[in-house]
Amino acid sequence: MRGIAILFGFLLAGTIIQGTTGVPLPGNVIGLALFTAALFLKLIKLEWVEDSAQLLLKNMMLFFVPIIVATIAFWPDILRNGLPIVLTLVFSSLVTLAVTGLVTQGRAGKDQVPGEVERSEATKGDAGAR
Repeated sequence: MRGIAILFGFLLAGTIIQGTTGVPLPGNVIGLALFTAALFLKLIKLEWVEDSAQLLLKNMMLFFVPIIVATIAFWPDILRNGLPIVLTLVFSSLVTLAVTGLVTQGRAGKDQVPGEVERSEATKGDAGAR
């Protein structure tokens, strides 16, 4: 019982912080960050919440009931608009992959001096000896 109280306490703390400060993060994410920090800082012990967390994980399917019910309720709309939905998902995924690749390549290039060719450590050592 103490574990559930701790978990919900962090959820409440995150919700209060989000509501009072206006941080653009959901309260549950803030609470999870606080909970993780408390675990790493040894402010709470894993044993205190382990059984409660296992109980929540065992019943996780219950948390997905609302989205399953909504999917069933809107199934005719989903079928009617299936092609645009699929095309939008595929297009947005491809754009995300492309942007991520370009940003990653751009960031990787920032680590090198312009005109410098990346060399192995052995080659760098040989060049310095000459």
